[in-house]
Amino acid sequence: MQRSELVALLSPQGLALLDSLPAWNSTDDVVRMVSGLRAAGHAPALVSAVLSQAKLRSRAAAKFGPFAERMLFTSAGLEQATRLPVAAIHAGRFSHAGLHRVADLGCGIGGDAMAFAALDLDVLAADVDEVTAAVASYNLAPFPDARVEQAAAEDVDLGGIDGVWLDPARRTPGHGQTERITRPEDYSPSLAFAFDVGSRLPTGVKLGPGFDRSLIPEDAEAQWVSVDGDLVEMSLWFGNLGRPGIRRSALLVTDAGTVELTAPADSVDEPVGAQGDYLYEPDGAVIRARLIGEVARGIDARMLSDGIAYLTADEYRPTPFATGFRIIEELPSDEKRLKAALRARDVGVLEIKKRGVDVDPAALRRRLQPRGAASATIVMTRRAGRHVTLLVDRL
Repeated sequence: MQRSELVALLSPQGLALLDSLPAWNSTDDVVRMVSGLRAAGHAPALVSAVLSQAKLRSRAAAKFGPFAERMLFTSAGLEQATRLPVAAIHAGRFSHAGLHRVADLGCGIGGDAMAFAALDLDVLAADVDEVTAAVASYNLAPFPDARVEQAAAEDVDLGGIDGVWLDPARRTPGHGQTERITRPEDYSPSLAFAFDVGSRLPTGVKLGPGFDRSLIPEDAEAQWVSVDGDLVEMSLWFGNLGRPGIRRSALLVTDAGTVELTAPADSVDEPVGAQGDYLYEPDGAVIRARLIGEVARGIDARMLSDGIAYLTADEYRPTPFATGFRIIEELPSDEKRLKAALRARDVGVLEIKKRGVDVDPAALRRRLQPRGAASATIVMTRRAGRHVTLLVDRL
């Protein structure tokens, strides 16, 4: 979104027009909508802005629920924004730690700052980008104890602040399509700045789930978070925002609530053992937190192969930290024979899961050409180091 579009959108006419539009539908005739709005006398910049916002609000419902209907977004800001349930968990850390004045540095569109303010914390939110800061100001307007500055994180005065939240930019600057930054040293603000703040004030730092674990400070609690099975972030917690004796945690957020697995350090994997009747795939947060061994010991399971995140057991014991499968039989791993085996079982809908093998599931599915009335799941992996293909039932 350009500055001119934002100015048009934030006018009384622009906001009224945006709120008057019906909910965005991907099947809408956009050309006809544009023509209709232009014929009604609305300027091109305003038409472009309100239609873009209507589309973004529709996409944002997955992260913000009904709150999205009253918020503004940039495309890049929405992509990087924290989901509302996770933002509420962040805010809970600050509230439970007894903090009152929080600085959200690199606030983006203000998702986390909204969650802080909703818990009656005083919030100073800052973003270096003019348009993004203006969008955050709009989104935080309902909260009298929140204010927004257009400023770089390094330039914000932290006097009077007793807790800091940092979400370093991990994508190139811009409001539309941006590129992921792969080198931590190129984050903005830098990790050195974030970790320095963490050494002085209670601090939370949001990072990508694939963050280089060798860079995690020893005095920080590292928490990986998944939402409905989708691994979304890793956060580092410093000072009294971290919990005593906990350095690794995996938090799983679902519609049914949250469950968490914690440990003082990476857990040791269980030994590799014989394949049992059941297979388990740990949640991505558990895998990244390296707590697979904790899950295995809780369900009396063992590793199927060294270095591969599949567990096997003789009895099925449900756990929220892993998806269970009943092993039906072993199928050929050779592609031609596997295709014949699936045809013999009348498989038409095929789910392919894999770990530890060089396979593109989508490409393989096309080559296998499943045709039939049945559905099936196969797991392609290693068992004690050797390739294996297992036909399984999801439990």
